[in-house]
Amino acid sequence: MLRSETAADPARRHAALAGLRAYQAADRGPPHPMPPPVHRIGRAVVRDYGRASGAAGPPVLFVPSLINPPFVLDLAPDRSMLRWLGARGHHALLLDWGTPSSTERALDIGGHVATLLVPMVDWLCERFGTAPVLAGYCLGGTMAAAAAALTPVSGLAMIAAPWRFAGFGDAARARIAALWHQAEPICAPLGLVPMEVLQSAFWSLDPARTIAKFEAFAAMAPDSPAARAFVALEDWANGGAPLTYAAGAQLFDFFARDLPGSGGWTIGARAIDPAALDCPAIDFVSTSDRIVPEASAAGFADRRALDAGHVGMVVGGRARDQLWAPLADWISAVAGAR
Repeated sequence: MLRSETAADPARRHAALAGLRAYQAADRGPPHPMPPPVHRIGRAVVRDYGRASGAAGPPVLFVPSLINPPFVLDLAPDRSMLRWLGARGHHALLLDWGTPSSTERALDIGGHVATLLVPMVDWLCERFGTAPVLAGYCLGGTMAAAAAALTPVSGLAMIAAPWRFAGFGDAARARIAALWHQAEPICAPLGLVPMEVLQSAFWSLDPARTIAKFEAFAAMAPDSPAARAFVALEDWANGGAPLTYAAGAQLFDFFARDLPGSGGWTIGARAIDPAALDCPAIDFVSTSDRIVPEASAAGFADRRALDAGHVGMVVGGRARDQLWAPLADWISAVAGAR
C-alpha cells in the first residue's frame, strides 16, 4: 500500500516511514485504567461508568464493535464520552466483548447478540428495574439494533453504525470480497479471524489517509498533545481481539449480500428489522465518514448528521459538542418520556 500510494513521490514515502518509526518508538506512559467488571456472561463483561460519580439516571449500555477494543469510548481522561456522561448523571455502562477462542468458531454476529448481548440487557433490566437504553458504535450499533429487535429496550442510539451495507458502494464491497477470498483459507483452520485481516479491510477503504496520517505524525513534536492523542488512537485502531471465524464470515457476508439492509438477517427465527422497533431510535451519522459511509445508515426518522470522521465523531476535538451533548440530551428526553 505504501509503495502504490507514494510511487511518484519518494519524499512522501520517506516521511511516512519516519512517522511509522516515531509511532513505534513513542512513550506510551501508564495505561488509562478502565473500571472493573460488575457482571460477566461468558467472556463478555459490563463495566460501570456511573458508579464513581454517583449517577442515578437510567442505565445506558454502550455496545462497541467486535472490531478493535472497546476503550475508544474511554480513550483518555479528557477524551472519554463514558466518563463525561457519567459525570452528568447518566448511568453509562460499557459492554466489553472479551477475547474469543477457537472453540467458539461457530458463534456468528447474531450468536453474539443472542447469547451475550441480550442476556446482558436482561440482567440490566433485573438490576435496575427498567429496560436500558442501548447506544451502539460502529458494528456495535448494528448489533444493538438486533438486540432491540429481540428484547425490550427503552431506546436505541446508533452511532456511525452500518445497516444498509449496499451503501458502501460496489468498489469498496468488491475490495472487501477480494480480501476475504484471500484470507478465508487461513482463517478457517484457525477458527478465528485475526485483527490484521480486519485492519487490512479498513486500510483498503481509504489507503491515502492511512499514509497521510503517518506523514503528518513525522512532523509532530513527540511530547505534544497532538502526538499523544495520535498514539493513543492508533494503539486502539491497531489493537483488538480476533473475531470468531463465523462472526468474520458473517461480517463479510453482510458486505457481499447486504443481509441487514435487504431484510435477510435473521437470528433464530426472528427477522431483524429496525424499522419495526417500538422504542425511540436515533441515528448519529457522519457526512465525512470514510469507514462507515452515511449511505449505509439504518435511516431512522430521527437522524443527526455530523461533520466529523468515523472516529473523530467519538473522540475528536468537537466530539463533545457534536455528539456527546446531543446524545446526553436525547437520553434525557427518552428517560423523561417513559
